[in-house]
Amino acid sequence: MTARQNPPPPEHTVRPFRVRPPRKRATLSDRAARSAIFALLAKLERGSVTVVEGGKRHRFGSADPQWPHSTVNIHSPAVYRHALLRGSIGLGETYIDGWWDADDLTTFVRVLARELPRLDPLRNGIDRVTRPITGPVRRLRRREDRHRDRRNIRAHYDLGNDFFERFLDPTMLYSSAYFASDRASLEEASTEKVDRICRKLGLGPDDHVLEIGTGWGGFACHAAARYGARVTTTTISVEQERHARERVHAAGLDHLVTVLGEDYRDLTGEYDAVVSIEMIEAVDWRDYDRFFGACADRLKANGRMALQAIVIGDQRFERAKTSEDFIKRFVFPGGCLPSVQAILSTTARVTDLALVDLEDFGVHYAETLSRWAANLRANRAELLERGYDEPLMRLWDFYLAYCEGAFLERHVSVVQAVLVRPDWRARGLEARPQ
Repeated sequence: MTARQNPPPPEHTVRPFRVRPPRKRATLSDRAARSAIFALLAKLERGSVTVVEGGKRHRFGSADPQWPHSTVNIHSPAVYRHALLRGSIGLGETYIDGWWDADDLTTFVRVLARELPRLDPLRNGIDRVTRPITGPVRRLRRREDRHRDRRNIRAHYDLGNDFFERFLDPTMLYSSAYFASDRASLEEASTEKVDRICRKLGLGPDDHVLEIGTGWGGFACHAAARYGARVTTTTISVEQERHARERVHAAGLDHLVTVLGEDYRDLTGEYDAVVSIEMIEAVDWRDYDRFFGACADRLKANGRMALQAIVIGDQRFERAKTSEDFIKRFVFPGGCLPSVQAILSTTARVTDLALVDLEDFGVHYAETLSRWAANLRANRAELLERGYDEPLMRLWDFYLAYCEGAFLERHVSVVQAVLVRPDWRARGLEARPQ
């Protein structure tokens, strides 16, 4: 794959503002926040944290060695105030700024994530009390803004193909892999993921598949080359569209794969199958009706759809869909994690799609993220030479660890779902590669 030789232009910067130098002297509010944070850490029950500050060590939580432990080094007392007032946003922002470090970021996230279930009843209770006031406002449909949607996608996916090439495997599949065995390489596991989708859909040479969310063309090329299916795939990322076109042509698949740069709302025609791999996370919850309605409209009466989605627990969805965390602020602007119930209630309300298969494999995403992080560390020096600066690298360090910890603690998960139109009937046999 050909990498760009020039550093990414300024408009592709994910976090376009200056890093703040650490402040060494604590203010009164810093000290008050520190006391509050220490009081919260003292309540840790299934993990422990050692805070190192000014040459002093403070250990909090369980001393039981079976629970995870992390050591955090504080470089600025302002960390406490930002973390207390802004949660994961403040924690991530100050990490990017270099105000604190951890011996193992993923473990630190896991320790904190283990305490979230204890807070859920309180947080959900507050949400239920305030929902009669905030609910009507939240439910207002956002004004359609294609420029906003493209801008949100560009903020992440158009960072630079050479950046993604340095931590993804050769398939360039930026979604959870599926590890059929502990010995599987990342490339093998990524291939297994798309192959499972092809098998679940029973794809073959007679099928014309619509893919919403091309990525870098990994699924489209696999379905065409291994199963002989025709694939029309679309993306609103300029970088991904360019790369996918080049990849299809290099693989000699122009006769089977068509790459579009169209919004899913503008697509027409009927297809045997629709595939969307971790694209739903970029769809606002108020647009679920439109998204799933468009998917169903593109399917023949006997068509089927495969959806791979990162999901949040049903119990947390109502609160999470309107709140902002580190991911929404710094990584995926405009993003929203669905829950399984949110997906199924939408499809039941606005389509005739029926669920026939659902597989959860969240632990595989944790392993995927761990391997991406290792690749990023191995290629850090080269990326810095290419113009990707240290704050961006720290952002991605925190982002990957934040997600890995969340998957390991089952705060989030990933599923593959197969939904079908009324005239679909099981063929009795899985598809077989050509």
